[in-house]
Amino acid sequence: MLIGTRIKQLRKERDMSLTGLSEKSGVQMATLSRIEHLKMVGSLESHLNIAKALGIELSELYRDVEKEQEKVELKKQSAVGEVFMHNEGSSFELLTNNVLVKKMMPTLLKIDPKGQTNIEQNREKSEKFVYVLEGDVEIRVGGKSFQLSRNSSLYFDASLPHQLVNIGKLTAKALCVLTPVEL
Repeated sequence: MLIGTRIKQLRKERDMSLTGLSEKSGVQMATLSRIEHLKMVGSLESHLNIAKALGIELSELYRDVEKEQEKVELKKQSAVGEVFMHNEGSSFELLTNNVLVKKMMPTLLKIDPKGQTNIEQNREKSEKFVYVLEGDVEIRVGGKSFQLSRNSSLYFDASLPHQLVNIGKLTAKALCVLTPVEL
């Protein structure tokens, strides 16, 4: 089932009109119509607002949603992915498209000098791999600290509280891979 079909199904189960869902979610009626008619998929933000308006969690909205995806996906150097700010000193860029239908989430993490990520703790059975491309990083995982420099990596249980800190003088860059996908 595609996301538009799922939204329409949930809306009809609640005897809600398209206008009612638009008013309750704050998502434009034209956008909702395009999503339900499979002309677009919408954004994560619109999905969050739709789920809230339907009185369900986002995971429930995505239950049974499938998307036919390519077996191979090429991302060219010039194509910048979605960039999210951890805080003022760090950001990450998604290195693949349609991350919510993937089994792992590769990101490029950038941490300014003296910057750090927020403390993260992912769900049980999640794992993270960090490979430092540039700079010097301290990774704090479950009360332990690990110092990594260029070409060093760390693989750990991401359900433990963890944080990355730039301990160098230059912007640090690291390839991070999280599985399963969690935003």
